Amino acid sequence: MTYPKLNLPIRPRRLRQAPWLRAMVAETTLRPADLIWPLFVQEGAGKVTPIEGLPNVERLSIDMVIDAAREAASLGIPAIALFPVTPAEKKSEDGREAYNAENLMCRAIRAVKKAVPEIGIIADVALDPYTTHGHDGVLGASGDVANDITVAALCKQAVTLAQAGCDIVAPSDMMDGRIGEIRTALDAAGHENVIILSYAVKYASALYGPFRAAVGSATNLGKADKRTYQMNPANRIEALREVMLDVEQGADMVMVKPATFYLDIISAVKEVVAVPTLAYHVSGEYAMVKAAAAAGMLDEKAVMLENLLAIKRAGADAIFTYAARDVARYLAE
Repeated sequence: MTYPKLNLPIRPRRLRQAPWLRAMVAETTLRPADLIWPLFVQEGAGKVTPIEGLPNVERLSIDMVIDAAREAASLGIPAIALFPVTPAEKKSEDGREAYNAENLMCRAIRAVKKAVPEIGIIADVALDPYTTHGHDGVLGASGDVANDITVAALCKQAVTLAQAGCDIVAPSDMMDGRIGEIRTALDAAGHENVIILSYAVKYASALYGPFRAAVGSATNLGKADKRTYQMNPANRIEALREVMLDVEQGADMVMVKPATFYLDIISAVKEVVAVPTLAYHVSGEYAMVKAAAAAGMLDEKAVMLENLLAIKRAGADAIFTYAARDVARYLAE
């Protein structure tokens, strides 16, 4: 059968004809430099402990974190984000181990900075790895997290981490007013150049389970939740208010967490603030892709690349992801 030739002066498919052409006109690109690799630090030496629910993610002793940092640098990944697995005997109601200058995080930061000075180090600022109750702050008389007391502790923690040599402190606690107070504390201690990455938009998501198990806070938290300080997933305008407040208080960068379920939030945030906007591809998001791939339901490499590209397309300037090493290798192929 003969079909008439359409009179189409505009044919969008012209720009999709060949790989080189598709690459040339791509509106969004994903590079190793866009990735940040979260690493879990544990006590000991030569220790690599698999984490249930997070395939290919392990708790690492400091010497193994150094090896991972070297690998990250060799792959073009610019920074690692460190999270401590605090021994149970060092946890307390008020989380005071968070600002012990010889705690696991500080020792790890100093060791990595000495061994791999070219890698950026992002240090989490929150009390949940250090508290016996698993919350991100100090509990008040009502049993809820007491905002102002917690902020004072976070300031001490941030200064302690800066003194250890981290490049970026990342408050992930969602306390009101903590960014301005931390900025003041850092500057007063002579750390004017330490960057604040605010977890400005952190939702009370069901996707954090594997992470809480990894740092050992899940058992402590039990059936409690963090809904009085983390954001309601139903809210969008509130996210914009949070980021604007944090930028006004001195945040150099802001975070949206989680990422894949909140692409609209990433996009909206990027439009209203003039600072870098990051996104956290959280443990549950990563685990879902890994589980589906293990079940033979999808192509892990293709889906992970598409997943992170979508986050970048939404407006993220950089992405925290447990897949950072794998993705950097994919991109080098």
